[in-house]
Amino acid sequence: MIVSASRRTDIPAFYSDWFLNRIKAGFLIAPNPYNPKMLGRIPLTPDVVDCMVFWTKNPRPMLEKLDALEGFKYYFQYTINPYERDIEGNLPPLEKRLETFIELSEKIGREKVIWRYDPILVNKKYGVQFHKEAFARIIETLGGHAELCMLGFIDHYRHTIAKMRRLEIPKLRMEDIFDMGASFLESAKNADMRLETCTVKVDLSPLGIKSGMCIDRELVERITGYKICAKKDKNQRDICRCIESVDIGTYDTCLHRCAYCYANTSEHETIGRNVRAHDKTSPMLLGNVGSNCEIKEREMRSLRDEQGFLF
Repeated sequence: MIVSASRRTDIPAFYSDWFLNRIKAGFLIAPNPYNPKMLGRIPLTPDVVDCMVFWTKNPRPMLEKLDALEGFKYYFQYTINPYERDIEGNLPPLEKRLETFIELSEKIGREKVIWRYDPILVNKKYGVQFHKEAFARIIETLGGHAELCMLGFIDHYRHTIAKMRRLEIPKLRMEDIFDMGASFLESAKNADMRLETCTVKVDLSPLGIKSGMCIDRELVERITGYKICAKKDKNQRDICRCIESVDIGTYDTCLHRCAYCYANTSEHETIGRNVRAHDKTSPMLLGNVGSNCEIKEREMRSLRDEQGFLF
């Protein structure tokens, strides 16, 4: 099993104590996102969990706690964008996030920290030239501390359309995407870093930038040291190439307040109430198990291919 922690919220930034309590307990309970009264008990032990993938914009709260993950394999998808608070409302300054990236990379290895430049959006304030220059500055700082940068491009979700209109963020033009992509590629070559796109929605293969996988079979095999048997994740969009994983997060619980966020569909007041319901000692990320809930044991297993060893 591969644990995704999490596409739905930033566990390292806001819920690391809860997560490490669940590691200590050896399990967690997660609701069905479409039926919150249906709960699943998910094991969290090294014999079942092949790898954990952490998605974050600020792993600083987790840095000093990584020793608690001894026995587990993991890597980070670490998003660093150059936007200000009008787009990403509650993040540490860019310089601090870059420092955290470097510290994390030096602690666990550069292959285990993927830089995400995602989502790329443009308006009068953040134009094509802005991105070219900002990307070049960031990659110059991170060069030597990451092997890969994942590029993602803005999606206009139904619940973000009003925000996109207010911030005058249009749909991206392909000529602008290719213009930025070519510039990013030149900067990446100078920094000895690979570029890949998140999903196949935008095809930059004519530039030599391939479509990648955020939850990546080859990287998981490299980190674990053994082959895995995994299918494409059927719970993700058709344009996503990621292999199967179990996401343990909960929607509407992230406090970064990013204007483009797909995982927060509610207003800030609702998200605030959800966060106040969090109990780091609970087996659930949000709230506790109610008396009217049904818990089912999720039958999880390692994806290890016993016939295929890498080393």
